[in-house]
Amino acid sequence: PASLDAFVFSRLAPLLKAKLPNGKLQQHLKSLQNLCNYCTSILSLYFPWDGGEPPASAPWATGADGSEAEEDPHKWRSQLLSVLVGLAAMLGYAFLSGIVSIQHGGVGPAGCQPIALEKEEEEE
Repeated sequence: PASLDAFVFSRLAPLLKAKLPNGKLQQHLKSLQNLCNYCTSILSLYFPWDGGEPPASAPWATGADGSEAEEDPHKWRSQLLSVLVGLAAMLGYAFLSGIVSIQHGGVGPAGCQPIALEKEEEEE
């Protein structure tokens, strides 16, 4: 499907499938058979469970006891590792590209010494 199909379906499907307090618009849309067929074909092609329960093979399916099925027992460790690698990559890029730099002691940029104030200015 093209992006236009996704846009049109995202506007029509909720209007056709949801229970609305005032059903005039929904009744009018249901009378337009081509739009109903369009939404029905997309639903049956890409959402075969037809809005009911998702198939058991779906990653968000719940286990037999009602708890969420965990695919990776160390999921939090993988997420933390991903965040740390991303942070290291961003900091490395910032330092190597010159966005962030660390200056040591009294040495300014490009090895220049800071300008010393004269004695009169220091006393004030």
